[in-house]
Amino acid sequence: MTVHVPVRPATTGPGRPANTEPHERSAGNHRPGPRRPRPERGSSPRAGERLRPLTRRQIEDRFAELGDLYAQTSGGGPRAWNAARGSFLRHLGADIRRPGFCLLIAETTVLTGCAYGYPVPGGDPRGGVRGLEPYLPRTVLPVAAAGGLFLVSGIVVPARVRRQHQDRAWNLARRLQNRLLAEHDAALGITLVDRADGATVQALRSWGWGYAEGDTLQSSVLGRYGVLVLRR
Repeated sequence: MTVHVPVRPATTGPGRPANTEPHERSAGNHRPGPRRPRPERGSSPRAGERLRPLTRRQIEDRFAELGDLYAQTSGGGPRAWNAARGSFLRHLGADIRRPGFCLLIAETTVLTGCAYGYPVPGGDPRGGVRGLEPYLPRTVLPVAAAGGLFLVSGIVVPARVRRQHQDRAWNLARRLQNRLLAEHDAALGITLVDRADGATVQALRSWGWGYAEGDTLQSSVLGRYGVLVLRR
């Protein structure tokens, strides 16, 4: 139930090299007109990836493609890709069987990202999802008991999404995570992160995630993992 945020992607985006901008054309002897603002690099409100949920059958049909996406954005060489791909597909195969599971994909002409998770059952949230109960702080228990808690168990995006325009509403990771919560009308998103994984913590914080209790992960329950929350 950790979030995958790659640091060294194999690609920088479909069909476009990283850090390129259009060249300005010479105006000859004519006085140049007013300069047009340069388009922002990365996703934009007008030219961003299309998001849509997949049914369980569609997920199964695209299992290999989803595994390839994870491997290609995980960095490292082919040997590392194989290990990362296998681990990702095993965890995804387990999560897909959970009630209410939802997986969103982002695509242009190719698959560019995905995010997935499932609602935490109401009533007795500490026992509702096996393995999660030790990490739920008391501050989120009322929301969980009312059925308003959604566990985001994976966000898979290219590294450019972590580096560029993290605070924009159209940042791909923000769009994916917010759409997941909206699909289930969840009041609060929650995810678990390894305390030692500073890159993932920093990326999630830049996308609007906050600490469940206090101002640091250390103020949460003791253990390897800490809790981050996302409010709608």
